[in-house]
Amino acid sequence: MSNNMVDVTIHIDETINAEARERIQDELREMSGVMAASSHEEKPHLIVVEYDPERINSHRLLDTVTASGVHAQLIGL
Repeated sequence: MSNNMVDVTIHIDETINAEARERIQDELREMSGVMAASSHEEKPHLIVVEYDPERINSHRLLDTVTASGVHAQLIGL
């Protein structure tokens, strides 16, 4: 990975349980170029993803989240 790491916040519209949120985060972490994906119990609808923009882009991350069956948007760009 390069030294050029960035992060993006993904907002999930639906209320999902901790297990579903962890599955989404695991899928994101498995992607080439993703360093971390996390959320907090206080704001479970937000997932912060740290990634290498030279290897993957934020829209591909969003596509992975929405492929799990939820509606989501990128925020904080």
